[in-house]
Amino acid sequence: MIICAGNNETFDFAQPMGVGLIETAMNLTRLCLFDKPEFLLFVGSAGSYGDAKIFDIIESKTAANIELAFLSNDAYTPLDNVVSTNTDGTKDIVVNSSNYISTNQELCAKFLPLGVGIENMEFYAVLKIAQEFNIPAGGVFCITNYTNANAHADFIANHAKAKELLTLHVKNRIKELTIS
Repeated sequence: MIICAGNNETFDFAQPMGVGLIETAMNLTRLCLFDKPEFLLFVGSAGSYGDAKIFDIIESKTAANIELAFLSNDAYTPLDNVVSTNTDGTKDIVVNSSNYISTNQELCAKFLPLGVGIENMEFYAVLKIAQEFNIPAGGVFCITNYTNANAHADFIANHAKAKELLTLHVKNRIKELTIS
């Protein structure tokens, strides 16, 4: 099953689950309880912490929930805040999730040495629910912005093209899988 966030980030081939960690967790849990999918593929936009370029397509099976305060030693968590459905041992770009969009470029650069390269609001919830229900899962993302002061304006300016690129990428990957 292919899923996406919702609101203005929908695709004709994906079922919306909600925006942010909470809506996604609630709606995906409900879906899994009543009609458990065999596989989950999340499709969405993402912000880059610096290495990924605008309109890059990133595939990952690893997500984190790391708040910016952690990077400046102003917070800690007793929770396991990284989840992965990657079973083949390949190195993933870690996708960080929060209910906030990061705009502090200097602080966000501290994610890169940790292997955390991009952010998407929903992906951690998707993988956490997939893990709970033992469902293989992954994500495909198109970079719309950098995590800086222009994040929102760049997201707005690039979102339509990112959705087109994601649609092409996913449909081509589906075609590849059905041919092989």
